[in-house]
Amino acid sequence: MALRGSTGSWFQNSKQIKGLLLDISGVLYDGGIPIDGSIQAVQKIKEAGIPVRFCTNETQCTKEQIWTKLSSLGFNVEVNEIFPPAPATCIILKERDLRPHLLVHPDVLPEFESVDKSNPNCVVLGDATDAFSYANVNNAFRTLIALENPVLLSMGRGKYYKKKDGLTLDVGAYMKALEYACDVEAEIVGKPSRSFFLTAVQDMNLQPAEVMMIGDDIVNDVGGAQACGLKGVQVRTGKFRPTDEPHAVVKPDGYVDNLAQAIDLYIEYK
Repeated sequence: MALRGSTGSWFQNSKQIKGLLLDISGVLYDGGIPIDGSIQAVQKIKEAGIPVRFCTNETQCTKEQIWTKLSSLGFNVEVNEIFPPAPATCIILKERDLRPHLLVHPDVLPEFESVDKSNPNCVVLGDATDAFSYANVNNAFRTLIALENPVLLSMGRGKYYKKKDGLTLDVGAYMKALEYACDVEAEIVGKPSRSFFLTAVQDMNLQPAEVMMIGDDIVNDVGGAQACGLKGVQVRTGKFRPTDEPHAVVKPDGYVDNLAQAIDLYIEYK
């Protein structure tokens, strides 16, 4: 197993790790196709009785649709193990009496059915893909700029992700445009938000130091997890690029070629 540099030796001292957080896109599958060994890796996690949560910034579909897709690909995953931003966003909206103008993917709209959307007093952004038209982004801008106290909730802040046809702009690019135009700072729901990571950790009844995050986004997955007290491991799949290694700011606890390698090493030294 090829581990580069001293970062890989951390696995030999990982006995304190009792649970795992896994990203989905770029870690389990790439372009909708399972990454070699990832299905088997998840099965090994389950057979070893290791608590696991799938911590994703996926906002193009509902939580149930994510589960359906993973199951159809062969992954042994439970619905309650999946942590996407949309359900967490709905909780925030209701707790703070916020009524959103939604700029999200059409397939995730069912998550917001129970939310009051009349007379919006905030904007919620997700990865809207083709719905990121000039007219739609401008409508979101007009909603924000008209508010005395504008609130912008963004389900993630990723720069880009990988699809079958190549790298694709993520929600963070549009979030930055609205921040700039409206002189507002977005509130992030999803990675790298501290509350998002800690909610998944608490759901496993563990402490941050007892959990390892495995992701392909060195800033939002690895760096975000480390900022919360978790260990962070970088896979060389998905959106990973050679320029991420070494990174100028984030220093992962380990680099691995893929999820399968990470799990084999973790179980070996567990």
